Order: sequence, then C-alpha cells, then structure tokens
Amino acid sequence: MTSSANKTTRQPALRPAEIVREYGPFNEAGKVHGVTHDGRRVWAATGAALVGFDPESGEHTHTLDIACDAGTAFDGTHFYQIAEARIDKIDPATGKVVSSIPAPGHGSDSGLAWAEGSLWVGQYRDRKIHQIDPQTGAVKRSIESNRFVTGVTWIDGELWHGTWEGDQSELRHIDPGSGEVLERLEMPPGTGISGLESDGAGLFYCGGGASGKVRAVRRPKTAVA
Repeated sequence: MTSSANKTTRQPALRPAEIVREYGPFNEAGKVHGVTHDGRRVWAATGAALVGFDPESGEHTHTLDIACDAGTAFDGTHFYQIAEARIDKIDPATGKVVSSIPAPGHGSDSGLAWAEGSLWVGQYRDRKIHQIDPQTGAVKRSIESNRFVTGVTWIDGELWHGTWEGDQSELRHIDPGSGEVLERLEMPPGTGISGLESDGAGLFYCGGGASGKVRAVRRPKTAVA
C-alpha cells in the first residue's frame, strides 16, 4: 500500500527552525547519521560507534562500538540500528546484536523511528517512508514525499521527517495517511538534518551530518489538525 501526496498541492509556508542548542562533535566523530532518545540520553550514530550524551549537561556518557551508518531508533527496550543493508536489534546494556532484519532500501535507507509497534524507515533518494514489521522487515505500507527523506520521528501522533537537498534542509510534519505536508521548519543555510528524533516533549534532536553535531530544535507549540 502506497500513500502519495499530490505534488502540485500548494506547500505550507516555511517558518524558521528555532535551534536552541548544539552538541558535539563527539570524540572526533566524522559524521552524525541516526539520532534517538531513550528517555534520558540522546544517542548519535557516528558510523563505528553509537554515542550517548546527557542533553542537559551535554556530557558524553556512553559509547557502544557498533556499525551505525544511518538511522537509529529505540522501542523502550532495544535499539534498532541501520547498518548498510540490514537493521540490527541491539541490547543497549552490552551493544550485542540480538537479531537482524533486511532494510527495505537494501542499503539506500536513511532515517529510522519506532511507533505503533512498527519501525518507520526513511528511504533517501526514493523519497519514501516505509512502515515495516520489526520481526521480519516486511513492508506494511509506504508514504511518498516530494523531497529527499533523511531522519524520521513520531510525536503525539504526528509524523515528522527531515529533508536535505544541496544547501537546504527542513523539518516537515506530514499527514501519515496521504503524505500531505502540514508544517515546514527551515534550517539555516548549510545546516543539514541527517538523523531525527523527538524527546517526547518540546524538542527535536537533529543529526548534523558531516558537522559531527546534534542540534536541538524547538517543536512548534501549535498542532495542525
């Protein structure tokens, strides 16, 4: 099942994203790919290590040496991490991979989120978000975007994703049924979004790609019906 937005529909006006804090770089990490939040710490996928830090102090507190070259998610018990053409389920205490499933993009995947008992996987250049079965990797449905898809997150029933094309990057709130764009937050020029995660409240955490940073962006207070 594929949901597709009408690409000729007028887009909502861009509003500037409010960046409230920057974190990193961490241990000379070259890039930040996926980002997730475990309820206490923010975690950044840096390629060869998942780095955990305290969002209040900014202190780097944990490192898991695992392959992590794209999106990251947390289901309340385990991490899920895209590594090339697979998604690994990881014990956060040990960093041990407990199981793996195929990634729907076969290596072209980007963002990753957990919501409603499913994994939600961004597929960058194909401009799609897939809802997949976390046990098998089977695609349940797909949502089309009209921009490249980077990070993906859910908060209070809202689906948001990052975009990054050239020097321009946005946070987009989309209708999960139709793919229609409901809100657009524009990052400053040259400030890209790779990974994306909500803290469950008033902030988004955005991976900054080659900057090696994570940026906290304020979530808009006014919900869109």
